[in-house]
This record gives sequence, structure tokens and C-alpha cells, in this order.
Amino acid sequence: MPRIVGVDIPNDKPAWISLAYIHGVGKHLARKILKEAQVDAQVRAGKLTEDEVSRISQIIDRDLVVEGQLRRQVSQDISRLREIGCYRGIRHKRGLPVRGQQTQSNARTRKGKRKTVAGKKSVKEMR
Repeated sequence: MPRIVGVDIPNDKPAWISLAYIHGVGKHLARKILKEAQVDAQVRAGKLTEDEVSRISQIIDRDLVVEGQLRRQVSQDISRLREIGCYRGIRHKRGLPVRGQQTQSNARTRKGKRKTVAGKKSVKEMR
């Protein structure tokens, strides 16, 4: 398994798909990296030479923020939003959707499992 920027990428997949296993590198960006490194995108990751792997990792180190540094940057951005108390920060604090999605009937991924609240008794039951 080739190791690029601290991540073991799978051997049996094409290089452009294997690079997408790195946090911060998607499939489109992976193709751009391979093109700049002059590596065939369809070659299996296990077949990459040491020279090709080093060229790819140099490009990633030079041009991109990936893995731990990217995760840290995102979490700092979220904590900054929480501290200043803006709308997005409040939504992050409450565990609700941040980007304007509807919450009345959906948003289960963000809100978590349903918490049933006892309903009001109807007029018929009160008599």
C-alpha cells in the first residue's frame, strides 16, 4: 500500500480513486494532481513507482491543506462561529441544520433519533 501524506491508499483501485481516500482530496482534485504529476490516472495504486508516489506527495504538500491540518482548521472555524454567536454558530450548538434546510419533517441526520413528546389531550377525552 502506498503511503501518501500519512494515509495508506488502497492498492487494488485506480490511482485517481485511491487518492480520494485522503481527507481533503476529492475525485476531481485527484485527477488534477495526477495530471500535474504526469501519472496515468487509470494505473492501479499498487503499481505506482516510488518516484511517482513522491511526485504526488510533493504536489499535495505544496498546494493543499489535507488530513489533520484540514480537520483542525474546520473545527476552529466552527468554534469561532459558536463563540461569536452568529446564526450558523447557534445552529451548530443546537445540532440543527446549518445551511437553511427544512426541519419540520426532515433533518433526522442532524437532529438524531426522534424524541417523542406527549401530545395535548383532545377535547373529546376531556369530557
